Amino acid sequence: MMKYLSLASLAIVVLLSLLAGGAKIMSMPQEVQFFAAAGIGATWLLPLGILQAFGGLLTIFGRSRLAGSICMALGFLISAVVIYLTGNMSFALFSLLPVLLCGVPIWYSRKTGRAE
Repeated sequence: MMKYLSLASLAIVVLLSLLAGGAKIMSMPQEVQFFAAAGIGATWLLPLGILQAFGGLLTIFGRSRLAGSICMALGFLISAVVIYLTGNMSFALFSLLPVLLCGVPIWYSRKTGRAE
């Protein structure tokens, strides 16, 4: 049962990471506007988007799942900080949920001694 919950949370967080990273890589107007509202230049969108998308891709494969989960967690954490900088505290707290979900594969790999 725990294995299925772990896989479901993994699938959700990978999808979120790929979609969020893709939106940043493509410099979607909402993302550019959002970063501008936080006082951060749009030049930071591409590196953050690559981090999130790359983390999502790495997490798909068992051997690189731990590294990918760490990349995704870092990307989501940076996004939550940017949200906080816009002054939206409740959404920033809600945005920490994907960071916690990234902890599931990290916890599982530490518990089992493997990255799968």
